[in-house]
Amino acid sequence: MAQVMIREAVISDIPQLKNLMLAYIVDFYQYRQPEDEKLNALIHVLLEQKDGIQFVAETEDGTLVGFATLYFSYSTLRAAKIAVMNDLFVIESERGQGAAAKLFAACKGYAARHHYAKLTWETAPDNLRARAFYDKMGGDQGHWLTYSVIPTSGMGD
Repeated sequence: MAQVMIREAVISDIPQLKNLMLAYIVDFYQYRQPEDEKLNALIHVLLEQKDGIQFVAETEDGTLVGFATLYFSYSTLRAAKIAVMNDLFVIESERGQGAAAKLFAACKGYAARHHYAKLTWETAPDNLRARAFYDKMGGDQGHWLTYSVIPTSGMGD
């Protein structure tokens, strides 16, 4: 088992981080690959740490094997800021070795240190491995249903 260190992502991580994000988006979730400039722009926004932050799991030899993404938002009900863990991903060969737990702890610790009222996240209902992991991490399944819509301008889009 390779020992992993968790740290905030930095500019020099971009090539490896981008590959991890593509593995997550395209291979794991089977979504269409985003345009290169959009993915690059997202990574740079997260590196600025104004709207969010990324943590990476790095092995002793400098290989990135996972990442977690927090976005910063607000809760009207709590009248306070909240952190949304939008992503937590570890490559298949490293799963079950502790990297995900360390990434989760980094997100939870960041939210606590920065006085966020709540750390929230979601996962697919059929992602049983993730659900078991989040139960183990002390997460409570919420009662809210998640909806989404793709906005269009209504002008022939």
